[in-house]
Amino acid sequence: MGQFAVIGLGRFGAAASTELIKLGHSVLGVDLDSKTANKYADTLTHVVIADVTDRHALEELDLGSYDMVLVAIGAELQACLLCVVHLKSLGVNNIWVKAISHAQHLILGKLGVTRIIHPEQEMGIRVAQLLSYPMVTDYISLGNGEFVVEIDISEKMDNTRVKTLLEGLEQDIHVLLVKSKATVTVGPEGDFVLSSNDIIVLLGQLAALRAVARKLA
Repeated sequence: MGQFAVIGLGRFGAAASTELIKLGHSVLGVDLDSKTANKYADTLTHVVIADVTDRHALEELDLGSYDMVLVAIGAELQACLLCVVHLKSLGVNNIWVKAISHAQHLILGKLGVTRIIHPEQEMGIRVAQLLSYPMVTDYISLGNGEFVVEIDISEKMDNTRVKTLLEGLEQDIHVLLVKSKATVTVGPEGDFVLSSNDIIVLLGQLAALRAVARKLA
């Protein structure tokens, strides 16, 4: 179980906090507004009302002992940047920050935070990918152009062998597993026969995965 601190319990921060709790982690929620803080007092592990632009207030929270601190106050640029500067000065190393503008991203990059998150932009890209390839039910970017994708097997591809699905591709694709109604087959061989309503999970470069997705359209 990890220990996380989330600063800012607006829509984004609250969603991240509650999901971390569901995943079995310990979460400290921090917000300046008492009404917002009290709203999540029974949901999160701990909730504190604090002004995160005050270095002494942050120091008292001992945030350096947490696995990660998520700063989710992107809409308030000055408060966000002051908070990050104070966290860095207190020796907090693993800092993720929500940003809502290119300028904010540039400044946060100079401050050396661990990761900068653009929720609306990232969700927009995700939705566009899923709209473009509706048979792709989910995907994860691994960086360097590689993705893990989850694809539904349609009736059109019923009784198709895995090796047939991957024929003619210029780049290698790794078949991680196939999920059927009752079983999960890890690393299926090329002769494995797919059935409609199966789900196949693939790893590879985006161009090759798109080629497979077009076969399934």
